[in-house]
Amino acid sequence: MLLCISTVKLFWVQPQRSFSSLAKCLRLTGKLPMEPQTQASLDKDFLPWLEQIAGSKITNTLTIGKSTYGRSLFASKVIHAGDCMLKVPFKAQITPDELPLDIRVSLTDEVGNIGKLAAVLISEKKTGQKSRWVPYISRLPQPAEMHSTIFWGEDELSMIRCSAVHKETVKQKAQIEKEFSFVAQAYKQHSPMVMERRDLENFMYAYALVGSRAWETSKGISLIPFADFMNHDGLSASIVISDEEKQLSEVTADRNYSPGDEVQIQMVVPNDDPLRIMKLGLLRTHHTRTVKDINIFHSSCDTFTIKEVKSAIGKGKGIPQSLRAFARVLCCTIPQELNDLSKEAAQNDGRLARLPLKDRSRELEAHKILLSHINRLIEDHSACIKEMEEYKCYVVSQRLVVRRQMARDLLSGELRVLRSAAEWLSHYCTTLFSEHSLYNSNIQMN
Repeated sequence: MLLCISTVKLFWVQPQRSFSSLAKCLRLTGKLPMEPQTQASLDKDFLPWLEQIAGSKITNTLTIGKSTYGRSLFASKVIHAGDCMLKVPFKAQITPDELPLDIRVSLTDEVGNIGKLAAVLISEKKTGQKSRWVPYISRLPQPAEMHSTIFWGEDELSMIRCSAVHKETVKQKAQIEKEFSFVAQAYKQHSPMVMERRDLENFMYAYALVGSRAWETSKGISLIPFADFMNHDGLSASIVISDEEKQLSEVTADRNYSPGDEVQIQMVVPNDDPLRIMKLGLLRTHHTRTVKDINIFHSSCDTFTIKEVKSAIGKGKGIPQSLRAFARVLCCTIPQELNDLSKEAAQNDGRLARLPLKDRSRELEAHKILLSHINRLIEDHSACIKEMEEYKCYVVSQRLVVRRQMARDLLSGELRVLRSAAEWLSHYCTTLFSEHSLYNSNIQMN
């Protein structure tokens, strides 16, 4: 039984109470850099070392082993959802609080918890054998083993140019460079020997490690040795519950769900739309992050996350209501239609255009707009996948093989979701058209 942290979707955070596991934004894969016998010997000593720091027993149900995902945790006995798998005291966790006080004071809010914890990792690594975290740090993946998209070159990123992950990667890299500039400046003032400007690559590496392994805790985020050996096969999930009174974190088994079953899409109000300003103003006025869609989605004004629609003839569960509402706003052609939507929202829960439009032809047009947009995304994804399959290169590195497979898996998963949404929208439009035609026929007969 392999236990692992779910990689739900790149750059997506699973809503899970205030003590949830940190989203796995940066994916890790790769071979172990040592012989199996050496690894087994070192891993055998790891838990006793951690329990010595903790001053208590960490787990009675898990052991370290090797899987196709690298170093992983295996159940030594049956574990059910809700069972406590391990307990790690706060003193055996690495947190941003381990930064020197003068550095912490110097860092502004421009540097998030991931950036601060990445700085801690770099400091500890440069301390060398004197660091008390050497047994843990030495087991972390090496840069050559990491395949987060932030390490991809332009040619590699072009493989996923049709995915929202491409845009998010560019934003992420810019954010990391921005945070590094603040961190480097703080160390230049107080500890110039620890970090220099040329350490950007080291910071990016540490940032990726923290982003993929850290957990949300009462300390903000924490690296929890042993717990983060729960690697990423996407078949199960775990959560961390912090107990302030006992000063420890408990990791419990959570529900199972499938990986790669989400895709992010963007919709925009065209620049040439005569009602563009009015529509944007209305969308912003009625947009709220505190209200969840029925399907548990959080959508910004123009960015939406959809899941695979299981049935083309069902209720469309998987397509967020906010996305369908956006399409209804888009199809409005006169100010009065927008005013009517605003009044309707005020009379209900405040959310805009969540009910089907009374004019069936308008409702049909709205969903045709959405279907057309998704069909274009399907064409783009199909073209990218075909391009990868037709690409011929006689000298291919192992790194490129891994990343090309990652790109293919990502796009194939998103394509499956998009096609399921298109099938449902097509059926919905066909039904609307039939009803509208029947309605018009009845009017003519009367």
